Amino acid sequence: MSKKEEIIYATLDLAAEYGLKSLSMAQIAEKVGIKKPSLYNHFESKEILINEMYQFIREKSKENISLNNLDYIKDKSANEVLKSAVLNYKKMVTDEKMLKFYKVIYSERTINSEATQILIEETNKMIEATKMLFKVLQDNKKIYIDNINIAATSFAMTIHSLIDYELDCKKVNKKYDKKMIQDYIEWFCNQYSKE
Repeated sequence: MSKKEEIIYATLDLAAEYGLKSLSMAQIAEKVGIKKPSLYNHFESKEILINEMYQFIREKSKENISLNNLDYIKDKSANEVLKSAVLNYKKMVTDEKMLKFYKVIYSERTINSEATQILIEETNKMIEATKMLFKVLQDNKKIYIDNINIAATSFAMTIHSLIDYELDCKKVNKKYDKKMIQDYIEWFCNQYSKE
C-alpha cells in the first residue's frame, strides 16, 4: 500500500469516528505516523484530501463489479440489462469502504459543503451513467423513451432511494420487501420496453 493510500484509509477511519468537520490534518498525520508537514507533501489541504479520498474509494469499489461492454446489450432484454446495471451499482455503493465513506458524507451533508459537493457529484455521475445506458438501450430498440433525461433521473433516483431504504431497514432489523428493486425494474421495463 502506498503512503497516499495509507493516508486515505486513515482519514476514512478518523472521519468515521470524529466526522469530517472536526478532523484535522494533525490528527491524520499522527494516525499515519508522520509529521504534519510531510502530510502536505501528499495532499495540499484537507479539502483536496477528502475529494481524492472520494475518487479513490469510488474507483476501488468499482473494481469489485463486473463492467460489461455495452455491446452485450444486443443479446439481452432491457430487464436483464437494467437488473445487471443496478446490481453492479448496488455492489459498488455497498462496498465496505464506500459504505463507510457514504455514512460520513450523509451525516455531514447539511453542515459541510464539501460533503454536499461530493453527494451532488455522485448523483450526477449516477444520472449520467443511466442516461448513457438508456440511450444505448434505445439505439438497440430495447426501450422507447421520449425524454431520456427525465426517465434517467427518475430511474436513478428511485433506485438510489430503494437501496438507501434497504440499507436503513437492515441497519435496524426491519423487514422490507427484498424484491422491491426487481419489481420496480420490471415495472419500468413494462412501461418503456419494445420487446
